[in-house]
Amino acid sequence: MISAMSSIIKFNKVSKIYGKRPNDFVAIDDISLEVEAGESLAVVGKSGSGKSTLVHLMALLDRPTKGEILINGKDSTKLASKKIDLLRNKNFGFVFQQFFLNPQDSVMSNVILPLMIGGISRSERNKRGIAALEDVDLLEKSHEKAVNLSGGQKQRLCIARALINKPTVIFADEPTGNLDSVNGKMVEDLLFRLNKEKKITLIIVTHDEDLAKKCQRKINIQDGKLVKK
Repeated sequence: MISAMSSIIKFNKVSKIYGKRPNDFVAIDDISLEVEAGESLAVVGKSGSGKSTLVHLMALLDRPTKGEILINGKDSTKLASKKIDLLRNKNFGFVFQQFFLNPQDSVMSNVILPLMIGGISRSERNKRGIAALEDVDLLEKSHEKAVNLSGGQKQRLCIARALINKPTVIFADEPTGNLDSVNGKMVEDLLFRLNKEKKITLIIVTHDEDLAKKCQRKINIQDGKLVKK
């Protein structure tokens, strides 16, 4: 696991460029930033601003064209793909606007899927699955098919699945985008409770300024650059 220290993610002059000259596209342009362990951070910007690319780089879902991305002080850009996968799977959890559930499988089967892929024993899977579902108040639905859950319950299930590997960082990409105001607030409250009580670093990509204001810090992305507002 990533140890607790002041800087958990650090960018040193990171750029991401797609294509080749003269038709290349600079999605992220020479960004340097740090994410502190345990903080809540909002990443905001218009569609096409580069915010999703930035977070994909933070989460090691993509590699930079230039610069360094340090995870707990180690340069991830020098790691082999298998080591990056291991680092990401053991330390990062993901919550997306789309649920990406297996609708005909049970709630428990969905939540423990990452552990099954990781070859974790049945007894350990069940133990950690129960704990994760308790965290999101869904244990009583463990045998229910995912398709029968409400939208808010499905997103809480996604959060439980993100918790199953005991991550140090949760990346939430528009986590309330498909929810009504009541369920959206419930999911927001849950994410911030996990951030506070479990000291999980929370990084939220959002268009919602009200949600962004609830984070300890906000960064704005425009045309692939950090901007001050």
